[in-house]
Amino acid sequence: MSNQKRQRTVVITGASAGVGRATAQAFARDGARIGLLARGQTGLEGAKRDVERLGGEAINLPTDVADAEQVEAAAEEVEKQFGPIDVWVNVAMTSVFSPIKEMTADEFRRVTEVTYLGYVYGTLAALRRMLPRDRGTIIQVGSALAYRGIPLQAAYCGAKHAIQGFMDSLYCEVIHDGSNVQACMVQMPALNTPQFSWVKSRLPRKPQPVPPIYQPEVAARAILYASHHPRREIFVGMPTVTAIVANRIVPGLLDWYLGKTGYNSQQHDGPAGPSRPFNLWEAVDAKVDHGAHGSFDDRATDSAPELWASMNRNLLCAGLLALALAAGAAWFRAKSEE
Repeated sequence: MSNQKRQRTVVITGASAGVGRATAQAFARDGARIGLLARGQTGLEGAKRDVERLGGEAINLPTDVADAEQVEAAAEEVEKQFGPIDVWVNVAMTSVFSPIKEMTADEFRRVTEVTYLGYVYGTLAALRRMLPRDRGTIIQVGSALAYRGIPLQAAYCGAKHAIQGFMDSLYCEVIHDGSNVQACMVQMPALNTPQFSWVKSRLPRKPQPVPPIYQPEVAARAILYASHHPRREIFVGMPTVTAIVANRIVPGLLDWYLGKTGYNSQQHDGPAGPSRPFNLWEAVDAKVDHGAHGSFDDRATDSAPELWASMNRNLLCAGLLALALAAGAAWFRAKSEE
């Protein structure tokens, strides 16, 4: 079984930086052969070096996931070089930090094309190959924002909501077809990735993830786990669980709370500058390798007890059952001695 794990063929979109980069490293440690898809050539080269240094194999495939033909061509090349795709991970995204009233139609369209349709195109490319073989796993990197929209990121939140609805349909159809292809959506908390340095922004101060902030390796661990133990959904981090549950119970209260706090919580450290580069239309600093981490290392945690509990829920249930049985036995023993 371990040899089979080492030989898996994996595709990761958005692999040049952030969560995609950390995920490539996680699968490399697992011994995978990885197709790395992204726009930034230098970041792709860095990701490939990471993979090879950590024991995997990789090919770089410069791809704009908003172009269905490019995604299909990348999938074809991965299978040509590495064989059948076992796992497809959709990560690539873009966003705009801006009030809705200041957004343009082109900005909404581009965010939707990358962050939603990019996932659709990746899923279609994976399904074309996995369904005839009746095996494979598709993982969508989601967000708490797939359930609970926040101010200043309407285009991104809308795209994540769209992925959630798309996945509901996919789950139903896979069941109807009796297919063994697996699908999972991993819902993420705020993460320390480079996107906050290059996302297009109209905010008066620099954009930041809403604290508490987690390192991208936390996300990567969840994605790797999902590839071996696919579930319908995995929630990463207690803030994700809290946001999703609270939105189901008191969505109006969250509207009020986020209306009062959501602007300030997404900004920090003074003016961003009017000439700040952004990656909405093309990769930023194509000659720079941005890596997995953003600029919030001093505020981000690599610990996620809730994720550990979710990944080890069978062990925890067994432990709780053993404790309950021991407590029951002790109670009966005490009663018998009275």
